Amino acid sequence: MNRLSEITFRLPDTAASRAFLDGLRLLLADVPYAVGSVDRLTLTPPWSGEARPVTTFALADVPAPEVALDTGQVIGLVTGPGTDAVVLPARVELSDLARRLAGRVRRVDHTGVNLPVGTSAEQWDDLVGAVAAASAMYHYPDGEPWPFVLPATPQELADDIRDFVVGREPRFELVREQRLTQTSWQIALWTDLTRDELEVLFPDPEGMTFPGLADIFRVVPVRHPWPDLGIRFDLCYRGEGGPSDWETGEWLVTEGGRIR
Repeated sequence: MNRLSEITFRLPDTAASRAFLDGLRLLLADVPYAVGSVDRLTLTPPWSGEARPVTTFALADVPAPEVALDTGQVIGLVTGPGTDAVVLPARVELSDLARRLAGRVRRVDHTGVNLPVGTSAEQWDDLVGAVAAASAMYHYPDGEPWPFVLPATPQELADDIRDFVVGREPRFELVREQRLTQTSWQIALWTDLTRDELEVLFPDPEGMTFPGLADIFRVVPVRHPWPDLGIRFDLCYRGEGGPSDWETGEWLVTEGGRIR
């Protein structure tokens, strides 16, 4: 079976990209499994040394940002149809996000790519099918087009995930957008802050919430040098009372079900 082992968020090898990577490295400085060098930052699932995929942010010889899967798929920047651009307004620099959250980021829940409005059903099905054939990918239980890849061992890839533990991260999400007209990247972080504290740190309009998800995380889009790409950080509130079935992956596995 072909196995998805690495997901790489590639950035053009420019000074602006280096500054962005530096800011990301600073933001994730307290995440023990985020290991970086001059030109890359790699997130390795801490739960098991055999779990894959790993997620990497790296400088590369590319003209524009893209997400490359080592199974051969590349997700570039695409703009949806229509004359009116629908994007999330970004008012915070990544360096400022890192400064405000210094010492408060604990883990990376997931990264993801949102395909813009206009993505055809055939394009979507082909991509999801290719990723699911090489990974442990699960439906989002509520029915939205938000499938998730969970890091898995070779045995789990061949069979299924039955061990529900914290540390099966970062996950990888694909989203078929219903509203936004540009490709966007999302990076979801676990913080040790409450909802009230994050609302103070990132008040409207710097921060926002999404319908139905306001009790889970606060969204902060960030500024960057690539006009055809949206980048946002989803800041998860501090958990209370032990790990949830979301953190362990149990909800996705048992309620969503494997995409095969």
